[in-house]
Amino acid sequence: MAEYPDGLHREMTVPLATSRSARFATWCGFAAMCLGMFMAILDIQVVATSLPAIQAALGIAPEQMSWIQTAYLIAEVIAIPLTGWFTRVLGMRGLFIAAVSIFTLASVGCAWSDDFTALIAWRVVQGFAGGTLIPAVFSAVFLLFPARGQALATTIAGAIAVLAPTLGPVVGGWITQTWSWHWLFLINVAPGIAAAAVGARLLVRDRSDFRHVRVLDWLSLLLLATALGTLEVALKEAPGRGWASPLTLGLLLLCSSAGLAFVLRTLRAAWPVVELRALADRDFAIGCWLSFVLGTGLYGSVYLMPVFLGYVREHGPLRIGEIMLVTGVMQLLTSPLAVLLERRTDARWLTAAGFTLFAAGLGLSWFQTWETDFDEMFWPQVIRGSAIMFCLLPPTRLALGHLPPARVPDASGLFNLMRNLGGAIGLALIDTVIYGRAARHAKDLASRLASGDVEAARFIGLPPELLAAGMSGRMDATADTLVRSLLERAGFVVAVNEAWAMLAAFTLTGLLVLPFVTRRHATDR
Repeated sequence: MAEYPDGLHREMTVPLATSRSARFATWCGFAAMCLGMFMAILDIQVVATSLPAIQAALGIAPEQMSWIQTAYLIAEVIAIPLTGWFTRVLGMRGLFIAAVSIFTLASVGCAWSDDFTALIAWRVVQGFAGGTLIPAVFSAVFLLFPARGQALATTIAGAIAVLAPTLGPVVGGWITQTWSWHWLFLINVAPGIAAAAVGARLLVRDRSDFRHVRVLDWLSLLLLATALGTLEVALKEAPGRGWASPLTLGLLLLCSSAGLAFVLRTLRAAWPVVELRALADRDFAIGCWLSFVLGTGLYGSVYLMPVFLGYVREHGPLRIGEIMLVTGVMQLLTSPLAVLLERRTDARWLTAAGFTLFAAGLGLSWFQTWETDFDEMFWPQVIRGSAIMFCLLPPTRLALGHLPPARVPDASGLFNLMRNLGGAIGLALIDTVIYGRAARHAKDLASRLASGDVEAARFIGLPPELLAAGMSGRMDATADTLVRSLLERAGFVVAVNEAWAMLAAFTLTGLLVLPFVTRRHATDR
C-alpha cells in the first residue's frame, strides 16, 4: 500500500455490519444520509420556484436575482469532486455529520439574511456543504453494504436523488402561497438536526486522518475551483449574451486553461486532490458518460416543464408541481422492478432499455401545442418516470460496484459531478434554443398568417374572424396586440418542442457506449 510521509496512507475502509441489529442500525444510518441528500437537492428547486418572492422581500435588482441560485450551484459543483478527499480527512461518518450540520446552519443563515450580500454568502456555504452530501451517499452504498444489498441501497439513493427535483415545485409553491420566503430555508432545520443526530448515533465509526490536510495540493484545488466556477458562470451567461460574446469566450478560455492545468498537475501528483486515474477504468468512464447523458435529460425535463406550464399555460408553482408529480410517482412504482431486474438481467440490456424508454418519453413531448396541459403531459411523464431508475441503477453499479473501497469516494465524486455538469450544459443549450429561436419561429408564423394560412392560425390559437379581419386590413389596435402575443406564445412553444427533440436525440447517445462495457460475472456484481 502506498504511503504518505510519516506513514500516512490512502486506504479508506468501513467495517461491514454482521449482526441483525448492526445491519438495522446501518440501514437507519444510511436513511439519515439519504435524508440529508434529499434536503440538499430539494433546496435548489424549492428556492427556484420562489425567487420573485425573495427578490421582492430583499429589494434585489432583477438582473441579480439569478445569482441566488448560481452561487449555490457554483459552490456545489466545486465541492462534489472533493468528496473523496474530505472522506479521507474526516471519514465517511464525520463528513456526513459535518456537511449536514453546516448545511442546516447555512439554511438558518439564509433565512436570517436581510440583504443580498448576506444571502449570497450563506448560499455559497450551503451549496458547498450540500455538494458533498450527494456523492457521500453513493459512496456509502458500496462502503456500508455487501454486494447483495447494494442494488436496493442504490435504488433508494437514486429514487431520492431524482424524486427531490420533482417534488420541489410542489413544496416551493405551497410554502410561497402559505408562509413567508424564510421558510424555504427553515424547512431544512428539523430534518437536518434529525439526520445529523441519527447519523452520529448509528453510522459506523470509520477512520479519519487530518494529516491529509498537510499534503493537500492547494494549487490544484485553486485550479479546480477556477475551472468549474468559470464554467458555471459561462453556461449561465451564454444563452443571454451569446456564445461568441467576449465575456462568454473569456470565461470559457479561463475554464479551459485552468482545467487543462489541473488535469496535467493532477496526473503527475503522487497524492492528487481528485483521483482522475479512475477514468482509465473503462466501465467507470462509461458509467460517467451515462451519468452525464442522464443529467442532461433529467434536469432538462425538470426545467422545461415548469417553463412551459408557467409561460404558456400560466399556471402557478403549486399547480405546476401537482402536474409534475406523475414522473415522481412512476419512478417510485418502478423502483422495486428495477431492483429485481438488476439482479437478473445483463446491465447492458437494462441500461439500453432505460435510455431508449427515457428518450421516447422526451421525444413524445416534441409535439406540444399551446393547449397542452396535464392530460397531454401524462403519458410522456409516465414513460420518463418508468425509465429513470433503469438509467440510474445499472450505470451506478457499472461505475462504482467493482471498485475497491479505497477508490469509491473519489470515483463517486466524479460520477456525480458528471451528472451535474450534464445538467448545467443541458440547461444552457436549452436556453440557447428557446431564447435564440422563439422570435424566429414567431416571425415565420406571422408570415404564414399574412398569406392566410389557416393551419398557422389554428396552431397559434387565432380565432377565424381575426384571421379574416387581418387579411382584409380591418384589425384594430387591440386585436393586433392580441395577435402579437399569440405569435410570441406560439414561437415559444415551437422552440420548447425543439429543445425536447434535442434532449431526446442526445439521450440516445448513451446507447453508443454500451457495446464497450466489460462483461462481468454475476459473482463480480
